[in-house]
Amino acid sequence: METREIFGATYMTKMRPQDLLLPTPAGLCCKLGGFHIDPVRSVERALITHGHSDHARAGHGAVLATQETLDMMRLRYGENFAGSTQAVAYGEDIRLGGVNVKFHPAGHVLGSAQIAVSCNGMRIVASGDYKDAPDPTCAPFELVPCDVFITEATFGLPVFRHGNAADEVKKLLASVALFPERAHLVGAYSLGKAQRVIALLREAGHDAPIYLHGAMEAITYYYRSRGIPLGELRPARGVKKAELAGTITLAPPSATSDIWTRRFPDPVTAFASGWMRVRARARQGGIELPLVISDHADWDGLTTTIAATGAGEIWVTHGQEDALVHWCRSKGLAARPLDLVGYGDEDEGEGEGETQPGSQAQPKPEGSQDAGSEA
Repeated sequence: METREIFGATYMTKMRPQDLLLPTPAGLCCKLGGFHIDPVRSVERALITHGHSDHARAGHGAVLATQETLDMMRLRYGENFAGSTQAVAYGEDIRLGGVNVKFHPAGHVLGSAQIAVSCNGMRIVASGDYKDAPDPTCAPFELVPCDVFITEATFGLPVFRHGNAADEVKKLLASVALFPERAHLVGAYSLGKAQRVIALLREAGHDAPIYLHGAMEAITYYYRSRGIPLGELRPARGVKKAELAGTITLAPPSATSDIWTRRFPDPVTAFASGWMRVRARARQGGIELPLVISDHADWDGLTTTIAATGAGEIWVTHGQEDALVHWCRSKGLAARPLDLVGYGDEDEGEGEGETQPGSQAQPKPEGSQDAGSEA
């Protein structure tokens, strides 16, 4: 906070954003509240926006997050992933040190949250990852007015306009109808994307069993336990090849180019990702059926959200930072890139992130539950 001395007395003046949140090598740090948001290193107290592995890491002294995010972390890291945990409900008021904290839905995946940090009339919202598109598997994005908005920029270029995910699912179903003798393998990240694709298939009227790669099972069944209607699900392992004709199977993206696919009859390879907007990337990844479905805001979603927050200052992180910073400044907003390291580069080998085609790591064994980031 700025201070001013008048006649020997010191007075507090307006709080500056950097007095409340400050980028550090460990991540965003709130010294006044004694916590970090989505830290990339072990810290004493961590507030976690969502369960993807580039934001939710093990080894912190204490973790505060939504119940769903805590459960995701337990599925991935085991019961003792942190010294202590505290479940936070959306809209719940929390006081940490001299700071007020509140979690708001981010619309990204189940349990994802924006974190609003307030003190002395200054409010900063750290959005984590977010999207403003409809998603039947998680609470919708909630607009939170603020002074400073911290936005992701995964798809922070005008070329990225995702369109309607339901239309992409119709393309998948049309292909299934056109090739009833072939299996359809849909590469989708294990946390969020796979469950959204399944839910969209059900909304489109597809009521046949949907098959799961082993790495998808734990998180998908967890979604179902939280009341997300996903219909009949079956493990793909052990099913005879002929029985998989005309079916849809969800798998980590790396598995769709692995020898694992040989158990399927003449498979059609699909990939559900925002990166599929760039057809060259689909061709590079050997994707026969690209599906433009993303759990991140596209260019229009980013710019519309930024404007709607009413924030006069925008901090941009993980993604196409420069383009979005330029757009903000062209609209008269103060903006800067945070240049934080360790976000937005989720390793698809962990099964979750919006990894670009052609950059996938080697897949885990089918039964592995270490399925991790998103796009």
